[in-house]
Amino acid sequence: MIADPIREGIASGWKVIDAATLDREATLETDVLVVGSGAGGGVTAEILAQAGLAVVIVEEGPLRGSDDFRMREREAYPQLYQESAGRQTRDKAITILQGRCVGGSTTVNWTSSFRTPPRTLAHWKGAHGLAGCDEGQLAPWFARMEERLSIAPWPVPPNENNDILRRGCEKLGIPAAAIRRNVKGCWNLGYCGMGCPTNAKQSMLVTTLPSALARGATLVQRGRLERLVASGSRITHAEVRGVAGPGAQPGPPRLTIRARHVVLAAGAIGSPAVLLRSALPDPHALVGTRTFLHPTVVSAAVMPEVVNGFAGAPQTIYSDHFLDTLPVDGPAGFKLEAPPLHPILAGITLPGFGEDHARWMREFPKLQVVIALLRDGFHPGSPGGRVRLRGDGTPELDYPITDYLWEGMRRAYLTMAEIQFAAGAKTVMALHEDAGPSETWASAKDAIGRLPMKSLHARVVSAHVMGGCAMGPDASRAVVREDGRHHHVENLSVHDGSVFPTSIGANPQLSIYGIAARMADGLAGALAAGSKAAPRT
Repeated sequence: MIADPIREGIASGWKVIDAATLDREATLETDVLVVGSGAGGGVTAEILAQAGLAVVIVEEGPLRGSDDFRMREREAYPQLYQESAGRQTRDKAITILQGRCVGGSTTVNWTSSFRTPPRTLAHWKGAHGLAGCDEGQLAPWFARMEERLSIAPWPVPPNENNDILRRGCEKLGIPAAAIRRNVKGCWNLGYCGMGCPTNAKQSMLVTTLPSALARGATLVQRGRLERLVASGSRITHAEVRGVAGPGAQPGPPRLTIRARHVVLAAGAIGSPAVLLRSALPDPHALVGTRTFLHPTVVSAAVMPEVVNGFAGAPQTIYSDHFLDTLPVDGPAGFKLEAPPLHPILAGITLPGFGEDHARWMREFPKLQVVIALLRDGFHPGSPGGRVRLRGDGTPELDYPITDYLWEGMRRAYLTMAEIQFAAGAKTVMALHEDAGPSETWASAKDAIGRLPMKSLHARVVSAHVMGGCAMGPDASRAVVREDGRHHHVENLSVHDGSVFPTSIGANPQLSIYGIAARMADGLAGALAAGSKAAPRT
């Protein structure tokens, strides 16, 4: 039997508060309040706790452990994802998969680990003035987090779903390579997106957060940080409301947290939302703007033999050929990967209705899928989106798909279909409401060329959200400095993917780990003097 480290930690005396069950008002005092427990928040909490600082971590989602992860989509999506895995952009044209649980998206992602591409860093330096973010300066921080989180090449052969991508690329002379993963003792099950039942995935849930809690940090689960309250240029306290579950209305403000410093790490939709709800200084109206996805389109193929894309490590092969061969400020480049295939996720993504949809689901064992993740934010035609607040204060992302992106998506459909036919596909279909199955590359090429590239016709998804609190030296163009410190609020930092000035053209978790580690290390040094011994109630 596999021991659940979360249950063991709680039994050992971790300080965990369930904000949804508080029946009276309470106050915590601490050195640092960390808002969010994903890639940025988890790394930050551990580094600050290791420095001897008192830390309180607030997470809107629930605390779950491996005993709760039973490889069932119908349980995982409501428990572990934002809006039960149904989060969408304002016009419903893009579905966004994001974690909503302790550990954030690191608890449910597919383990793909890439350093920030050097061309992205060079663009940030040239176009956004980030002098401290070149490849050499960040390399030690990436190396540190790779060691901490067991990020290494995956020595096991790819499952068939990924190997089809590899074989198709090989036949066409397209370079492809293996993806490094953050795993230790992986059982090769293939259900990473539902929480790892064996604790092999080295997410924040089983690494940095237990480390911080063992050093005396306090975790507030099921607590929405409603707003930060400032006096002059400093945050005085934060107000937290309990949230019992997905879709539940938050309870009354029950928890007040007073901290010397606040670190926002709620993600590139959540962190801008906190700033907007708090009405903190934003003289240039930057907060929430230039929020970027990797808008992703999908191509499905029926292969001659069984694929069983749900079995085995979910994402192990990629190609950056269509990023590397285009200038970053030229036509939209895209990264190719193969996602895992599980029935519910496939069922809600495949187009069509009735018999047309049922026909594809009957072919589910032989289904193979390739995705193209478009790089956004490097070109005038790719301004990204904007985080706004609904009437109830919850965030939504307004993300118009521009002609620049549509052109890239059509090229991506063509490329994916050609690769799948080269690998031996019987039929291929772009996941688009107006598409049908094609039995040859020539017919697919003709059909894709005629598709109307419109919102709500093409099935567009994304699991990566970046930007909205961009870092940079110029306060008229950036929300925070390169060290993560807010330009206008003295005791506020942002340590998550929202600080990226563009998308990055790669799965972002390692980029967030490395950049957050550097920010947190600097913050720990600045705050270490005069720390409180532990949070006080």
